[in-house]
Amino acid sequence: TDHISPAGPWLKYRGHLDNISNNMFIGAISAFDHPAGKGRNVITGENDVAYSDIARDYKARGLRWVAIGDENYGEGSSREHAAMEPRHLGAAAIIVRSFARIHETNLKKQGVLPLTFANPADYDKIREDDRISLLGLADLAPGTTVRMVISHADGTTDEALLNHTFSENQIEWFKAGSALNQIRTMRA
Repeated sequence: TDHISPAGPWLKYRGHLDNISNNMFIGAISAFDHPAGKGRNVITGENDVAYSDIARDYKARGLRWVAIGDENYGEGSSREHAAMEPRHLGAAAIIVRSFARIHETNLKKQGVLPLTFANPADYDKIREDDRISLLGLADLAPGTTVRMVISHADGTTDEALLNHTFSENQIEWFKAGSALNQIRTMRA
């Protein structure tokens, strides 16, 4: 999880979620030729912006966002902040070829959708300026797929099916916004 939420000097902020969220994806390497931890803000067109700053901008605009990753996303030491930071900064989903098991569960607990490409080759359909729509979330159930519509900047679209491993109980976490939110509704 060091590519998502590195340890080291950032751990002094572990009790302050907003501050530690500034290190979100700081070690991530973009597939689109940006320095580590930086990418393109597709709304402003600005390049080489820290991913946490992009996420904060989208959140301030009321936009949910997704992160696209490759194989074994979330591998490494189990760090809860690696799931808390994307949620805090407005992530709707993390879409990858495969997940490290513990991190996938941590994302579920935070109410962030961990989704995998049904066809791993669909990862290659993603372009830097894409807008992603996830369809079928209202009907999310164990064993169903989620349809992703990829709207490219040139006006063309692609689609891909996404898998999930949610149980019925975990779907309730997602609907409530997190496992803790779901527990709170049970007490009310």
